[in-house]
Amino acid sequence: MRTPDTPHDEQARLATLRSLNILDTLPEERFDRLTRLAKRLFGVPIAVVSLVDENRQWFKSSAGLSASETPRDISFCGHAILGDDIFIVPDAIADERFADNPLVVNDPHIRFYAGCPLRAPNGHKVGMLCIIDRQPKSFGNNELEAMIDLAAMAEQEIAAVQLATLDELTSISNRRGFMMLARHSLDLCARQKLSASLVFMDLDNLKRINDTFGHAEGDRALTVFAERLKATSRDADVFARLGGDEFVGLLINASRQNAERVVSRFHHSVEKYNQEAKRGYDISFSHGIVGFDTEKHRTIDALLADGDSLMYELKRSKR
Repeated sequence: MRTPDTPHDEQARLATLRSLNILDTLPEERFDRLTRLAKRLFGVPIAVVSLVDENRQWFKSSAGLSASETPRDISFCGHAILGDDIFIVPDAIADERFADNPLVVNDPHIRFYAGCPLRAPNGHKVGMLCIIDRQPKSFGNNELEAMIDLAAMAEQEIAAVQLATLDELTSISNRRGFMMLARHSLDLCARQKLSASLVFMDLDNLKRINDTFGHAEGDRALTVFAERLKATSRDADVFARLGGDEFVGLLINASRQNAERVVSRFHHSVEKYNQEAKRGYDISFSHGIVGFDTEKHRTIDALLADGDSLMYELKRSKR
């Protein structure tokens, strides 16, 4: 068995995959429809939308396959993602790269594989649309064209997922994206017994900025706020614009004291912008910090409600 090589753009590719906020999400009909269609169209027992993560391939949708993921080092998709064209293995038993692969000699007993790369909107390959048979199979031009068409449909759905979880103005996560990421992050914290802190933030005086300088300037203030937030956060932190002037940050493996330091760093970044930009107004914000408590915060909404309450207490004290 031959272990797949690593793509030359692996780090950028993985960053793109993580930014889609799609890994480990629940099944969705729009993807399941595509794998059912591929299964029927090509007359195969298995069709999969596979996303190639750092050490695994995870199945966003799988028709005819019960597993949700497999190790990347034994995956066919790990090989397929190295190229730009459809990757075809007519008979895995006759191919030295796969003849003794566990997925060939054991369940699901792969003999035929065809995978078409799936690209994110920025062009990076994040996964494959693949079909699998337990018998050797040939693949003609008509099948190749159909595979390309189905892959294009899958790429459209991936792009739609990204748009649905990003705030259009600021390009950080929106409420839906935050809820998805926060759920997985907090599950991880609970399993690993890690601390986590939530920072609930409200951009001060947005209405006054809109009324005095116009809504375009208000949008600029929101965009700058989000950009400074991203620039001062760690890679593992999850930030989002919940809507209007409300922002939130979930800091993983961070105590309240750690969170205060992050907020202080962000505050200094905002102050530096105010001094340099001189827009006729200052960007400022109110915030509340709450530590994640597995007993008290049974849901993400409960955690958000506590953060919101603390933030408004500070906002009222300012007035």
